[in-house]
Amino acid sequence: MSQKKNQNIVAIITMIFLFGMVGFVTNLAAPVANIWKNQPGINGSNALGMMGNMMNFLAYLFMGIPAGKLFYKNGSKKTILTAIAVGFAGVFVQFLSGVIGVNPGSTGVPFSFYVYLLGAFISGFSVCMLNTVVNPMLTLLGGDSKRGNQLVQIGGTFNSLLGTLTPMLVGALIGTITPATAFKDINLVLYIAMVVFVLAFIIISFLTLVDPETASSNDGKDVPNPWKFRHFVLGVIAIFCYVGVEVGTPGTLNLYLSDTTAKGGGLLTNAAAIAGFCAGSYWFLMLIGRFASSLISGKVSSRIQLAVTSGLTLILVLCAIFSSKENLVSMPVFNGSGFEMAKVPVAALLLVLVGLCTSVMWGSIFNLAVEGLGKATALASGIFMMMVVGGGVLPLIQNAIADATTYMSSYWLVILGFGYIFFYALVGSKPKKD
Repeated sequence: MSQKKNQNIVAIITMIFLFGMVGFVTNLAAPVANIWKNQPGINGSNALGMMGNMMNFLAYLFMGIPAGKLFYKNGSKKTILTAIAVGFAGVFVQFLSGVIGVNPGSTGVPFSFYVYLLGAFISGFSVCMLNTVVNPMLTLLGGDSKRGNQLVQIGGTFNSLLGTLTPMLVGALIGTITPATAFKDINLVLYIAMVVFVLAFIIISFLTLVDPETASSNDGKDVPNPWKFRHFVLGVIAIFCYVGVEVGTPGTLNLYLSDTTAKGGGLLTNAAAIAGFCAGSYWFLMLIGRFASSLISGKVSSRIQLAVTSGLTLILVLCAIFSSKENLVSMPVFNGSGFEMAKVPVAALLLVLVGLCTSVMWGSIFNLAVEGLGKATALASGIFMMMVVGGGVLPLIQNAIADATTYMSSYWLVILGFGYIFFYALVGSKPKKD
């Protein structure tokens, strides 16, 4: 009994660490959009700048079900090691985009941009596989729905910690966007990512991970079809909306504040650094929210947490949309060399506060969607991961709207996403088998 308990603790710590790796790699794409949108041939297009983010999440659509089957057949350790190897390859290809096909004199889209998109796509395969393992493992290791959600929130806290550091570090390395700014300027971030992947592969190779019975290899008999569960189907749609608005909210905010034209947020000095820190503050608040949720999830149900937070996000985003960028507020930001109080539009503060609310949504939606699925949990997780593609689709649409109208107008799409999540919390999440 004691040996099994110790094995579970090792498995939980491993899953939490991997959750952090997912945040580090995933949150790299949005701040990097500031570099690519200003390259020759892209001509300031926010939508094209966010294509790296799109490719990262598009991988979920192709890898979701295969990752679920890989986890179901081979268990967690083999799936994790495969994911880490793929992740290293993805980051390395992104690194190559800083040296291959770079032609400053070209007027067309540089070949290096396509190399970067390939790297982002490969990285997406990695984080999809890691997510497919981490979420159900933590849920199942918890033993019951409340404890499972609590572990997911703890893992999410570490995810947010590394997700917070990524845009801040990228912003500090960029400073202010100039025609000379290049992708190689953020090589330090890529070096860190590759070293972390190598170390993680070595460490996990020596670990013994014991999968819960419902996540381990079996003959596949008597496994229910997750699509027969209404609350799971609606939860799949909810996660599509959630990841889309979770990524789109700080990602578009970053582009808005970095834009030094009349369309942007009015920042002229160290705009990229300040914008990166504001986006990082969003993820930092997610860290705080997830930590707080990990303390209360044993007592407060996932449904209540999701209903309260999604309702509050609707209020915050609506206020941001109707606020004027002439209304300024002071926020502590990193200017590239130290901290200072910077004046930013009040909309920036409101959208940063959204991170406090989105912090609990992933764990709550996943927990509610897989409730009662039993042996189908691993397969359901793969399907679930497919819909994470929303993190690429919705931000791309949002920034296309921003290109055609204004940055704040694009947040009406975010309102629609949070509106559906609010519906799922109140009505759609109630377990019912069709």
